[in-house]
Amino acid sequence: MPFPTEDALVYVVDDDPALCRSLRFLLETEGWPVRLFESAESFLDEIGNRSRPARPCCLLLDIRMPAMSGLELQQVLRERGFDAPILFMTGHADVSMAVQAMKSGACDFVEKPFNDQAVLDAVAAAVCRCADLLDEAARREAARSALSHLSPREQEVAHLVARGQPNKLIAAELGISEKTVHIHRQHVMEKAGVSSAAELARLFLRVDPAALD
Repeated sequence: MPFPTEDALVYVVDDDPALCRSLRFLLETEGWPVRLFESAESFLDEIGNRSRPARPCCLLLDIRMPAMSGLELQQVLRERGFDAPILFMTGHADVSMAVQAMKSGACDFVEKPFNDQAVLDAVAAAVCRCADLLDEAARREAARSALSHLSPREQEVAHLVARGQPNKLIAAELGISEKTVHIHRQHVMEKAGVSSAAELARLFLRVDPAALD
């Protein structure tokens, strides 16, 4: 694990209290903090308007529940952009539904009755995936923040520098002198906190993989 299990969180959403208690005992024995919810609605109340998990986590989610089903909750979370990995809990008859859920973005599914090690392995993989997503989101936000300090003209120069164009070509394209390009380029590097065109290119690509096309 790239981080302590106690820094993560496992949400269990199921309307079967006995199953929830059993899962909590299993997971907490291995050091995973657990929050139990008896319905999809109560879980949505818990996360409120958050569009991103606050720390690495995953959902162990029953695919069939009264009122809002696990599949319906998955759709709501997708619409919100709340990208915590989902592990669906299924009975044998629900495997085809779980496969469909995975096509819609679920991380994995585990069948009832559970194999304890299979559950633990699936949770560990899902939380690691969430940690990677959160780390990437943080890097993307940092890159966006760094580029946001540039003026419109500096944005134009920065984009061309990141694409590898020399000052002479940038000057010709923007209709300004090479000396002005050099000054803008210095300002861009200082404001963005980078020292090379390659580092500047990475910032653009973190914000938008198609930015330099």
